[in-house]
Amino acid sequence: MPVSFFSKLFGGGSQQSSEEAQPAGARIDRRSSGLKEFKRNIAGQEGLSILDLGSTSATNIAWLTDLGHALYTEDVLSAAWDPALQIAGEDGKPTVNVGRFLTENMKFQGRSFDAVLCWDVADYLPEPLVKPVVEKMCSVMKPGGTLLAYFHTRDAGPDAPYFRYHVIAEDMLQLQATVRNGSPQFRLQRVFNNRHIENLFREFASLKFFLARDNVREVIVIR
Repeated sequence: MPVSFFSKLFGGGSQQSSEEAQPAGARIDRRSSGLKEFKRNIAGQEGLSILDLGSTSATNIAWLTDLGHALYTEDVLSAAWDPALQIAGEDGKPTVNVGRFLTENMKFQGRSFDAVLCWDVADYLPEPLVKPVVEKMCSVMKPGGTLLAYFHTRDAGPDAPYFRYHVIAEDMLQLQATVRNGSPQFRLQRVFNNRHIENLFREFASLKFFLARDNVREVIVIR
């Protein structure tokens, strides 16, 4: 029987998970060619170690463990926007304490991963954390491992809703908007074009793009 590894949010600490802390919106079905490719890349294998960097989802946990894989979850965005990480930069403007973030988060106790569900985390991260988080993912992925990431296009707009992603079939997701005080839980911070994405993952072996109809680029990245 595969072992499921859970992040600190499942460890009984005082911090609430984003699923508990945020109102849940209605779920919207969405097809994903990138998810289908991700599933194809892990098909026929058992006992893989998979990292999910999005908001916690019981649906995703069940889907991956039923396939015989071990899952580790880390809600990176909730950690990245923790007010305790805010410090004053050299210009006096608020910024993020990158060293503290890396010390307190994404600590995998020597584990390495066969696949990563990155979702659209990079679009919502504070700018100083984008490169360190991607470098961390690269360092903990096994050679040949698969990463699935989504990137908004410019047409999505700055008020694009923030979704929790639930996998319900090999090419089908349910998107669940989460809000805080009537606004998206996290705000879109930037828009990457294809060249930016290629540069972001320049240490990886290959990238494959899928352009969806809802102003989102889906990317399969191979370590």
